[in-house]
Amino acid sequence: MKKLAILFIMLLTIGSVAAQDRYETHFEKSDGKQTPVYSDVIAYFNQLANDFESVKMVEMGVTDSGFPLHVVLFDTQKVFDPIDWHKNDRLILYINNGIHPGEPDGIDASMMYLRDILLGKIEVPADIAIAITPVYNIGGHLNRGSHSRVNQNGPEEFGFRGNARSYDLNRDFIKADTKNARSFQQIFNWLKPHVFIDTHVSNGADYQHVMTLISTQHNRLGGQLGEYLEKELNPALYNGMKARDFPMIPYVNAYGSKPENGWPQFKDNGRYSSGYAALFKTLSFMPETHMLKPYDQRVESTYELFLTFTDIFQKDASKIVEMAKADRKEIATKEQFGLNHTSDRSSHKLMEFNGYESGMKPSDISGLPRLYYDREKPFSVDIKFYDVYQAGLEINKPEAYIIPQGWHTVIDNLRRNSVQVQELKQDTSIQVTVYHIKDFQTGQRPYEGHYLHSKVEIEKSAAMMDFRKGDLMVMMNQEANNYIIEVLEPQGEDSFFAWNFFDTILQSKEGYSAYVFEDLAAAFLAENPQLKASLEKAKSENEELAKSGSAQLRWVYENSPWKEKEHNRYPVYRVEN
Repeated sequence: MKKLAILFIMLLTIGSVAAQDRYETHFEKSDGKQTPVYSDVIAYFNQLANDFESVKMVEMGVTDSGFPLHVVLFDTQKVFDPIDWHKNDRLILYINNGIHPGEPDGIDASMMYLRDILLGKIEVPADIAIAITPVYNIGGHLNRGSHSRVNQNGPEEFGFRGNARSYDLNRDFIKADTKNARSFQQIFNWLKPHVFIDTHVSNGADYQHVMTLISTQHNRLGGQLGEYLEKELNPALYNGMKARDFPMIPYVNAYGSKPENGWPQFKDNGRYSSGYAALFKTLSFMPETHMLKPYDQRVESTYELFLTFTDIFQKDASKIVEMAKADRKEIATKEQFGLNHTSDRSSHKLMEFNGYESGMKPSDISGLPRLYYDREKPFSVDIKFYDVYQAGLEINKPEAYIIPQGWHTVIDNLRRNSVQVQELKQDTSIQVTVYHIKDFQTGQRPYEGHYLHSKVEIEKSAAMMDFRKGDLMVMMNQEANNYIIEVLEPQGEDSFFAWNFFDTILQSKEGYSAYVFEDLAAAFLAENPQLKASLEKAKSENEELAKSGSAQLRWVYENSPWKEKEHNRYPVYRVEN
């Protein structure tokens, strides 16, 4: 009997080794020096899906490269339906890889993570479902070489940051210029994950840490999840990674200063993956391994971070689900929303930072002073980490927004992000608040295909306006309210206005012939002495205006009934409570 037991154990061991060999990754075969080409990544996940009933791989949407986006689904219950997952209060983890294919650590770590779950090396509770996008930026992954990140320490070949149309996809989550982003929004709103991890590799200062972490900004996230993130989840992640011999530090956002002087938390606006996810009450993270560390260490630290999350889910999965449900429900009735957050330096946390002494020495190229880090002089110090942000603008939500149907690009974006819109059934007049764009600044150089607007000033007025059958009403009683406010309020840093969706209103379409309008304007001023007085006052206060006949004629036109009403009038209207 004892011999049979020993034989059984030996057979199990042999089977386990054989299974491990069968699913060995390209990264492992290369001793941690290489990452696979795109076709091999997909083939590997396909093999797992074919061999294990708890895995399914689906195609959802296309990318600018022409290839589809894939989502790998893991479910011990073999349901593979996010609607059912939510119905049964199961925690949904979504891992996104290769948004910057020069940073492929998460791709290799995800392959090993899912394999080891399937082989029983990692225990995942039955109430957890996992979704993985193997490669998000497929075009960048196909643009393969070793040229795109000159300072990075491996792998031997990797992809390029820009996608097939040279967009940085981690700036595209709000504006969705790319097919990649539109497909991602479809996937994200299908899954509605409770936890989202978007894997990256960092650059910047040199230090001892292999792994750094961007957690979404807890003040912007808010609610029960925001408090849990700050007080429980983040400490558990840092303690867990330290116990796994990968002591972690927040993303070293210390540009222009030495890291030992401390730094503010990275503010992940909605344009970034984690900031976008937070708009939908999702705990979201961007792990950033250090590019100067060997590739095998970076992949291992990413794998260990996945395990750390898994350990936390063993204890907190149901709590996270309940908090997310409560926060998402609360958003539908919340009255005030914060935008344009700024760092609050009045409070901080102390974090143990393991760095290298820095200094200046003559450049071999220019002879001028240059920065360097001395790895022979490591140190550990508690740094000040400023992780509190305050809203720079508070917006009271309206009862609804109305968007004329012609702004179909805006409407399509809203619909793709689970925003419920209602078409007006007939022509109707509605009392609304109207925004007029008074002033703004625009970037002088292109940024991700746009000239981004900022420091937007508006004037408000009330008006009874006519709307047509088919115009869209967005009621503000939705779980997507956070996202709606973020994109539709023009003063928001990542609003659709800031991203140039409405630039056509900023250019007047009509004008006048001066020699004809002179007589008409003079008669108009004679009939409106108050306006005449206003012009004289303006001239007394503005010497340039007083000296220019054409400027005064323009002033009259701008203040006349002939001025086109569409110019600078923001075409999204608020129906107030």
